[in-house]
Amino acid sequence: MQFRFDANQEYQLRAIEAVVDLFEGQPRLETGMTLEVEGGVAAVANRLDLDEAALLANLHEVQRRLILPEDPALQYLEDTIETVSGPKLSRFPNFSVEMETGTGKTYVYLRTAFELHRRYGMRKFIVVVPSVAIREGVLKTLQVTERHLRELYHNAPYRYGVYDSANLTQVRQFAMSDGVEIMVMTIDAFNKASNVIHQSTDRLQGETPVHFVQASRPVLILDEPQNMESELRIKALAALDPLLALRYSATHRNAYNLVYRLTPYQAYRQRLVKRIEVASVVSDGDANRVFVQLLDVKTEKRTLTARLAVHKLMKSGAVKQAVVTVKPGDSLVAKTGRDDYEGYEIAEIDAGAGFVRFANEVEVALGQAVGADREALFRAQLRETIESHFRKQRRVRETGVKVLSLIFIDRVENYVADDGVIRRLFDEEFRRAAARSSEWAGVDPAEVRAAYFAEKRRKGGAREAIDTTGVSRADEDAYDLIMRDKERLLSLDEPVAFIFSHSALREGWDNPNVFQICTLNQTASEVKKRQEIGRGVRLAVDQSGERLHDEQLNVLTVVANQSYDRYVAGLQREIQEEYGPDGTPPPPPRADRPKAVLRKERALSPEFKDLWERIRRRTRYQVRIESERLIADVARELARVRVEAPRIRVTRAGVEAVGDALETRLTGTRVADEVRPQALPNLIAIIESLLEYATPPMRLSRRTLLAMLRTADNAEAMARNPHDFSAVAARIIREKLADQLADGIRYERMDDWYAMDRFLEQDELDLFGQYIVPSERGRALGDNALYSQVACDSLVERDFVRDLEGREDVRLFLKLPPWFTVPTPVGEYNPDWAIVLDREGAGERLFLVRETKGDGELRPTEKLKTECGRAHFEGALGVSYAVVTKAGEIT
Repeated sequence: MQFRFDANQEYQLRAIEAVVDLFEGQPRLETGMTLEVEGGVAAVANRLDLDEAALLANLHEVQRRLILPEDPALQYLEDTIETVSGPKLSRFPNFSVEMETGTGKTYVYLRTAFELHRRYGMRKFIVVVPSVAIREGVLKTLQVTERHLRELYHNAPYRYGVYDSANLTQVRQFAMSDGVEIMVMTIDAFNKASNVIHQSTDRLQGETPVHFVQASRPVLILDEPQNMESELRIKALAALDPLLALRYSATHRNAYNLVYRLTPYQAYRQRLVKRIEVASVVSDGDANRVFVQLLDVKTEKRTLTARLAVHKLMKSGAVKQAVVTVKPGDSLVAKTGRDDYEGYEIAEIDAGAGFVRFANEVEVALGQAVGADREALFRAQLRETIESHFRKQRRVRETGVKVLSLIFIDRVENYVADDGVIRRLFDEEFRRAAARSSEWAGVDPAEVRAAYFAEKRRKGGAREAIDTTGVSRADEDAYDLIMRDKERLLSLDEPVAFIFSHSALREGWDNPNVFQICTLNQTASEVKKRQEIGRGVRLAVDQSGERLHDEQLNVLTVVANQSYDRYVAGLQREIQEEYGPDGTPPPPPRADRPKAVLRKERALSPEFKDLWERIRRRTRYQVRIESERLIADVARELARVRVEAPRIRVTRAGVEAVGDALETRLTGTRVADEVRPQALPNLIAIIESLLEYATPPMRLSRRTLLAMLRTADNAEAMARNPHDFSAVAARIIREKLADQLADGIRYERMDDWYAMDRFLEQDELDLFGQYIVPSERGRALGDNALYSQVACDSLVERDFVRDLEGREDVRLFLKLPPWFTVPTPVGEYNPDWAIVLDREGAGERLFLVRETKGDGELRPTEKLKTECGRAHFEGALGVSYAVVTKAGEIT
């Protein structure tokens, strides 16, 4: 298997473009500039000539374009550092990209590095990660994208690797290379003075490794930067003296200068991640034993409080689980109304260590519980996970998909010990389920499970002082399979399908074919819930490495040890606190939710057959561009372009003694002179390259581009700043070309169509929508919806369905399935609704396709897709098409 990558996914290209456009106006460093500094340290360095005002203006332009809040000023991190020349103030701007887990964050920042090199000549990049698991994930992505990136960037010379303190010549090579260099480092490799990177060494002729890094002025790419916010870690980042930092995460703690955001709701709406369902496994009615679970500890002013889940006597006389808040001295007898809690007075609350101790010496740690029949709950959760795994694998085997299940456990000893309760229960439940399955019968459970725990350190590798005690060959093999050999793990020939972990796989690691996540641990923090779910939300791949977009297949089942209501409420609360109600996706449904059932009598009715006959045809498109009009439109704009010339800037700074250190203080800056290029570069080639990597990619002949420049006759701007002029020209061409795409696209029928039998083959659908609308209205000729229920992603859709249900003239309607798409220049388009309508009093039957959108203005790509939809349905198929906001607009 080889993973395949789509280079033209709109949301990824927009994230890349947002970062690259921050440096609009920066001249490209065509060749490396070797900097000689004291001590013989030499480097080919990154460079940024834009001043703070220009950077801020570019930031505001990007934020306005993507409808993000505008920052009043650039946000910097800074610290005084030791360089080869002595103390220096390291001060560097930070920019944040927020992308939901599973949407290709690592791929995006690697592409961004290549774009920064292509546009501006930047070439030194350090990817900083907080853990070994994330480091291995980044390295794996670098490996599987190598061929893809070399083809995409015309075999640009680049090298990548993991920082290894035992191979310090690697650091010198990183600094002096004239090609693109990508080095991956864990923050722990350089956040202490004792790290090798901060020590002078004979292996570098007495030089200090970090000085080579500083001299290269690297661009830092921070993966999961919320784990790098401590004072110590900020100092460590500054010690590398970076040019700037790009921060990538789904859960930023501080979103410095946010330039792109893809929220969970947007990822959900665009079907970029798996849908989630929750199977809740809890103990009901077991009020015969004392139950206490510590949910969280809070410090407010000088008061410590804790939230406990307990069994409380209700006014009705029933005993139910409830949450109570307690402080030192409180009695659970009083809080619960039950004498069973005699002796459970709060003796101590420790926020630092995370525990509550009672007067009877019972101690409960954060997230843990006493009194629950843990073994019974473990068994039930494992049984549900295994049975769900078997069902999913049986359903998807023909598509070439290998199903994986990820199981988070409460304590490592419960798996690795000779009598580990979780491993024993898994084996027992697996044998019991396999005995009922022809596919799994006789399979040894030891063959299908593997585990990775942070406590088991690997031998060798690029870490310092690695503890190899107790690392077996089986541990090594499991580590390689889970962390480094995803292709083999995804093969149907590889028996391992159940992966156990404690916390090592909670961030940074994921696998596209994780379909079940079982939480045997007590997840106290809501952030952990989202982190755990993130391990399995990436869209699945088949045996060829191709990503699949089947909505019914891409479902992640979370087997939780909480009530459904509590689990979902906690997950939704965390997302809502970050994004607000409008940014929160619909709550995940129960795993045993009702299905949407196909009404076969409607699927076989004359109305549906007539409708499908009209809309089923596939088409292909041609785009007719009026070259003369395009040239004239572009040239008219180019003739008015004015650009600033590159400038030589003089900056003055003073050196002051502060304590025992010397610090620099900026005292002034001025422009000394303009710099005119000695030779005009190939503008056609630059513009051509900018168009090729635009969103969407565009290609024009060199003859057309040359005609635009000649007609514009703006030699002054071209000569003053060729690269800035080229960037403006590419933007104008994209705008004018997009205008013509909508006007000039034509569709023609193909001898291919979508088969109606696909509905009959899948007569039940899993429902994943924010609003599930039951189709309940009785009619003389039967209900007018094709399915018993309809899933809607918005209030507009929900109201539209309800209105259709109430109209006597609507004979039939259906939401078109995800596999029903129309090709467009900006990606596949899945229209919303197909409708059969009887025109009142005219005896005429209409067959319609309608797209529902809110009142807000459509994004350019959405608008272009709807224009293509009109050309496809009306132009090629003769079917009425329109964009509406409510059902009253469909006639």
